[in-house]
Amino acid sequence: MSRTLSLLFSIVCYAIFFATFLYLIAFVGALPVPKTVDSPISTLPRVTKAIIDVALIALFGLQHSVMARPGFKRAWTRVVPPVAERSVYVLAASIALMILFTFWQPFGRTVWEVGPDMRWLSYVLTAMFWAGFGIVLISTFLINHFELFGLQQGWFAMTGKQAPAPELRQPMFYRWVAHPLYAGFFLGFWATPHMTVGHLLLAGGLSIYMLVAIRYEERDLTDLFGEDYRRYRSGVGGLIPRFGRRSA
Repeated sequence: MSRTLSLLFSIVCYAIFFATFLYLIAFVGALPVPKTVDSPISTLPRVTKAIIDVALIALFGLQHSVMARPGFKRAWTRVVPPVAERSVYVLAASIALMILFTFWQPFGRTVWEVGPDMRWLSYVLTAMFWAGFGIVLISTFLINHFELFGLQQGWFAMTGKQAPAPELRQPMFYRWVAHPLYAGFFLGFWATPHMTVGHLLLAGGLSIYMLVAIRYEERDLTDLFGEDYRRYRSGVGGLIPRFGRRSA
């Protein structure tokens, strides 16, 4: 793959990802888009809908977990150029989300709904929803947004630059919580004034995936940074900020 083609491929994959990320916000937040977590209501039997939805969540989780493992990356880069590995991952993740959006089977039954007499709580939950996805986006920039989504690799290949060695840093949110990106997703998935059975299934399924993914991610980071990461991790919260202590 030529340098120019590598950069163009990374740009296309990034554009697809960003559009998919914006649709995810609309999908979870039941904003006015063609398909959301709650609409249109499916006419399939409830058991069939549940099986389909769980399978879609599992597909997304497997794609994210398997392709993120160092062993898979080592094998995968024998097939695709190393410079394109991250962009291919981002593209595959976007496709997995598109499949989930397309085939998701909404459940209309309400689990909880904030009534008009508690409108203030509805505003708080909506603000938490937007704050959650805002934290997700900000967190990606704190750790290197463009490397995380493959653009930096394409640009460095184009310009002949070498990527710097991985560095354990603690900017902003990372001073108090080890996984602010996941914490943001938890807020975005659970903070809603109207929780349906389908939304609960999506939030619960993806939350289980994230809890499993955190364990693997922490193991990988410990392998990479060793005692430095153990010391950092002992001084901050996992998903809930720990303000009483700071890591060295």
